[in-house]
Amino acid sequence: MAARCWIRTSFPLRDRSVCTGIRGLTNYCLSCCVNTLLQAFSATGELADLLNKWETSGVRLERHNVPLQLKKVLAAMETDLPQPAPHHDFLHCLDRNLIRLHVQHDADEVFLYILNFIQQQMDDKTLALEIQDLYRISVETQLQCLFCNSIQTQTSYLLNLPLHIKESRNSLEGCMTSFFEHQVLSDRNCCFCPKCEMKTPSKQGVKLLSLPQILCLNLKRFRNSHGGTRKLDCMVTFPETFDFSETVKEAFSSVFSQNDCMYTLYAVIVHSGYAMCGHYTAYVRHKKNQCWYYADDSHVNKTSWEEVKKTYGGYYGETAYMLMYRRCSKEEEKQQAEFSG
Repeated sequence: MAARCWIRTSFPLRDRSVCTGIRGLTNYCLSCCVNTLLQAFSATGELADLLNKWETSGVRLERHNVPLQLKKVLAAMETDLPQPAPHHDFLHCLDRNLIRLHVQHDADEVFLYILNFIQQQMDDKTLALEIQDLYRISVETQLQCLFCNSIQTQTSYLLNLPLHIKESRNSLEGCMTSFFEHQVLSDRNCCFCPKCEMKTPSKQGVKLLSLPQILCLNLKRFRNSHGGTRKLDCMVTFPETFDFSETVKEAFSSVFSQNDCMYTLYAVIVHSGYAMCGHYTAYVRHKKNQCWYYADDSHVNKTSWEEVKKTYGGYYGETAYMLMYRRCSKEEEKQQAEFSG
């Protein structure tokens, strides 16, 4: 979704002070979408650690290399300076890779583009795969013929979970349960069955083979309708922590073997406004003090979980669009809960 961007004036800005440890980013050529992703990437210490291991002295075409420019801007965001972090080189690098300036893009699409650029443009393929593994959700798709009951399976991976939402009240748990429910494919959606040697009605389901360290969830708030795009502002509640194995018990393959399925929220990408004219902001959890901060371009201030929950939606205003959770042990979750504001 490409859209016009507006600088927020109809919603009051919070405290404009710059917070220690969190640097703002100026809105340059309608960059609010990328700004929020950079705040989320900056809060993902695992990503910065892997990029810092990358020896970049031999990189060619630096001005076109997205992972190199990402490494530089994340390093700048780590410094404790009062002014916004310099990120124009990164934005122009994206522009050279066809993520154009002066256009507001869909945050989920740009997130996936950046991860793909890392795979394509890093010359250290081992590190590139380690970065991909941070987000990789390995799944098994099962297709069962409803005539002969034979089952076809295929393994693949996702870098986020796209969650359909209803035009009413939703919960993250309900959205994830719906994602893993079996679907009946019939009529024009019939699939070819090798055993029956023809297209037959079938039942399709997805099972988890492994979960990532960083779990990214996309709440599909934008719908194509009557030749245009509209936004769903309906409510979607989500927890600060959850246990995947308890939330969606039927989602796991029989070969799933991971023990820790506890996740803690650390970043929320927020969209305000309409489908074709809006603004992105972010809530991020500080890596060290575990407090929540609100980032609206160059304006950053400390906030609380109670403020984050106001992005559930249900009315016109700020609505959560992307959620980023970090896997942790139950002991780590308890420690983080003690710090959470």
